[in-house]
Amino acid sequence: MILSQPILELTRGRVVESTHFGSIAVVDSTGKLLHSYGDPHTVAFLRSSAKPFQAIPFVERGGAEHFNFTQSELSISCASHETAQMHLDTVKAMQAKIGIQENDLQCGAHLPGDASKLRMVIQQDIPPTPNFNNCSGKHTAMLAHAKMRGLSLENYLDINHPIQQDILTAFSEMCGIEKEKVELGVDGCSAPNFAVPLLNAALGMAHLCDPRALAEARATACRKITSAMTTHPEMVSNYGEFDCELMKVGEGKIVTKRGAEGFQIIGLMPGVYGENGVGIAFKVMDGDALRMNDNLESSARVRPAITLEILRQLKALNEAQLQSLAKFGPVKQIKNHRGILTGESYPVFRLA
Repeated sequence: MILSQPILELTRGRVVESTHFGSIAVVDSTGKLLHSYGDPHTVAFLRSSAKPFQAIPFVERGGAEHFNFTQSELSISCASHETAQMHLDTVKAMQAKIGIQENDLQCGAHLPGDASKLRMVIQQDIPPTPNFNNCSGKHTAMLAHAKMRGLSLENYLDINHPIQQDILTAFSEMCGIEKEKVELGVDGCSAPNFAVPLLNAALGMAHLCDPRALAEARATACRKITSAMTTHPEMVSNYGEFDCELMKVGEGKIVTKRGAEGFQIIGLMPGVYGENGVGIAFKVMDGDALRMNDNLESSARVRPAITLEILRQLKALNEAQLQSLAKFGPVKQIKNHRGILTGESYPVFRLA
């Protein structure tokens, strides 16, 4: 039985103080498992890494054109935005185009991830509202899909609602797995979420980046989604956040989307690593909880470093690109609150 393996270590002095475990799958758009580490059959919830797939049925039906969505608005439909003011403005503009209200969203509210906005909310005692939720772009797009088709808005998150069934079908088709074998759960934003083996999630991302073998409408939708995300990565997360900065450096050739509880998905366009598109999915088994610094900036310890190490081993990033992302890893110095060097963190895996 293959199990998760050590994926990242942290030292203090000469002692390994912490070890994170995980599994990785690298799959091309033909379905070939190119590389793996740990157990590529690990079943894991994609969490927010599912958002690009959840947008497919809406885009496939011409929803972006129906509501005259910009690329920024389509990008935030696939986002875990950080509730910077630009994100709030974009979601509000989408809702005006659709003809819905913020209180139509059933995602709940939480504090901003954007440090500047968080500071303002705390200082001015502003109560967060549904648009503050980092999934508000996704929920706004789901409501747009329902409204475009004349479907109920009140139960748009019910797994039996037509738009959720369309999302489940599209997701299973993209990932090459029977719909009945997709494990279902409820996400933090109350929308249905999906768990599949890592290699199926990676296949879905490979198809998203290389949809040549898909039906024309599906292929067109995939290209619109990846183009929006890579053209406006600041909407997918935020300026300075890893997903955004990696896609900026990738210049349209790399798509990435983080998910909660240690999930990450990355797609490489055809030509980056062989002639086919490539999908990468990995799971950090302890969840890779976000950590906040004294400037109220949150960051993940493991996923950025592992992503960069995977891309380094695949030679999907050159040295200049890696250097421009060096603050995220793969190897990082660890300093205490006085700035004294105490150790380092580094990946410990080699792709098979």
